[in-house]
Amino acid sequence: MSESIIESNFNFLNQTGVYKGKVRDVYFLENDLVVMVASDRISAFDHILPKGIPYKGQVLNQVATLFLDATKDIVPNWLLATPDPSVAIGLKCEPIRIEMVIRGYLAGHSAREYKAGKRILCGVVLPEGMKENDKFPEPIITPASKAEEGHDEDISREEIIAQKLVSEETYFQLEKYTRALFQRGTEMAAKQGLILVDTKYEFGIHDGKVYLIDEIHTPDSSRYFYSEGYEERQAKGENQKQLSKEFVRQWLIENDFQGLDGQKMPFMPDEFVNTITERYIELYEKISGKTFVKADNSDIQSRIEKNVNEYLASIKN
Repeated sequence: MSESIIESNFNFLNQTGVYKGKVRDVYFLENDLVVMVASDRISAFDHILPKGIPYKGQVLNQVATLFLDATKDIVPNWLLATPDPSVAIGLKCEPIRIEMVIRGYLAGHSAREYKAGKRILCGVVLPEGMKENDKFPEPIITPASKAEEGHDEDISREEIIAQKLVSEETYFQLEKYTRALFQRGTEMAAKQGLILVDTKYEFGIHDGKVYLIDEIHTPDSSRYFYSEGYEERQAKGENQKQLSKEFVRQWLIENDFQGLDGQKMPFMPDEFVNTITERYIELYEKISGKTFVKADNSDIQSRIEKNVNEYLASIKN
């Protein structure tokens, strides 16, 4: 098996701190710069799985870069450079503690809430008579408040403004950006024979301006359906063919794990790890329309350190 990057402990030029998330390790530098290392960790049901997935970080980093570059005419974003296949460098922004979730279809969380009888989600009234995976008359925005720990919580536009999480003016700017980004993502997906079902965007403030931060339109942050056969599957009440990491969750469920108390994380055989790698590469090629070129993973840590420090030295001079 190829080497994967599970842990990172870098000491980059002018480094001031580090934050380690579920999948990404964020290194803070002087001059308001951040180095974001996309690890090969994979999470499901709020748990990090025991083995790294070779090339997963590269896939996520390259998909995010593709879409950030393709949307910078809509909203400024944090990304400055990708000096390594698994690394992005950009501007440090003060995160806005709201996740802007937008849904074009009744799927995932919204479908579960609908099935439970709810007809209002985050203050948005849902039409009667919908089936799971039906298209909404127009995309709906269902924000979530970003929790420091545990799960994010659904929240309405009115609650966001009343709680002064952001100003009313800023919030409406976020909604405008969210709809425009989703429209662009939808158009790009359609060219690849895909439907962008739902996704989330995160924003931050830099020098008093709103910036798009984090990743966008990746298989970890978004749900895609295949366009071909969508109508037929809906008419027959069949499950839609998805492009996401849902297959990993399904494998865990089949092995009696959903992150509940008392459940034990199943052993991951190498064959399954290889399957996940292959699926992520397939996701990249389908979303981007490009052939995936595997980076040299013989010594990932040294490769990343060399590439990042060379870039940092080049912008210093």
